[in-house]
Amino acid sequence: MVRFTVLASGSKGNATIVTGGRTRILIDAGLSCRELFRRMKLAGEEPESLSAILITHEHQDHINGLAVTARKLGIPVYFTEATHRAWMRLLAPRRQMTYAQWLEQIRKQTAERQAEADCTTPEGEPDDPDTDSFENEQAIGPQMPPPICLTPAEAESETGDESIPSRKQDPTWLPAVEYFRAGEPFQIGDIAISPFTIPHDAADPVGFRLSSEGIHMAVATDLGYIPPNVKAQLKALHLLLLESNHDLEMLRDGPYPWQVKQRVLSRVGHLSNDATAEYLSGDYDGQAVYVILGHLSESNNLPDIARVTAMSALQNHPCLLANRLLLAEQHTPLETINF
Repeated sequence: MVRFTVLASGSKGNATIVTGGRTRILIDAGLSCRELFRRMKLAGEEPESLSAILITHEHQDHINGLAVTARKLGIPVYFTEATHRAWMRLLAPRRQMTYAQWLEQIRKQTAERQAEADCTTPEGEPDDPDTDSFENEQAIGPQMPPPICLTPAEAESETGDESIPSRKQDPTWLPAVEYFRAGEPFQIGDIAISPFTIPHDAADPVGFRLSSEGIHMAVATDLGYIPPNVKAQLKALHLLLLESNHDLEMLRDGPYPWQVKQRVLSRVGHLSNDATAEYLSGDYDGQAVYVILGHLSESNNLPDIARVTAMSALQNHPCLLANRLLLAEQHTPLETINF
């Protein structure tokens, strides 16, 4: 059986479970581990049965519970390499080395060089003048070094600061990491996955086309517009989860700062109701049994507006057995869809 369950969709957290055969994948982990497990049980899904976690991009509403969930279940996480690196930088930001730390490092290095020189210099020969460089520098006065940035692990090895977390406490540690590339299909158990690049302001954001037992599904949220490569992946589907983030007038008149409004409206922002409707009335092939609207903004959209706009667009594809319109919610799991 193939199952599709949206646990949450919106700016406060995103998570979806796709089941095919004996494989169960969590797409994004934007809720806390505890909340993910609670919602899974509400939807009749057992957390212990998850096979892997698949990440679209590194924004907080897609990775909030990632590390804890993966560790608790001992399952691999699939990223693009750029997304993994961006996620690690978020959790372990590089910190500025203080002048005192830099000075202590220089003293240690000088002492080590002096010890090596004492062991290698023959009797009667003068020491290498470079070994006195630190004393000369002290007499003149040390110059301020350029900013040095170290990760906590690097700083610990350089300074011996025991207050810095050890590897066992590393917040970026995961049981296993697997890389994939957009445009290169791969397989996780019984589910075939085709990742595709989407236009969004993240390191390497992707959407997914997933297939199992002859059923084809796609997840395409967090994109500023729908380019040709995305349209190609959204053909001949049984289920489509597509973003319908904001109403244009509500966004323009809403509470967001101007810079945030510009970001949302940009070609690396989010799809408006009108942009989604334009796709559904035009390039969409009308074949999906289910069309799910996702990532609705709580501040700049209303479910009824998104629904009416999409339903009007779907009138161009009349079919009794297709285009059942559903809306994914932020605070409640969507009822599981079975094929």
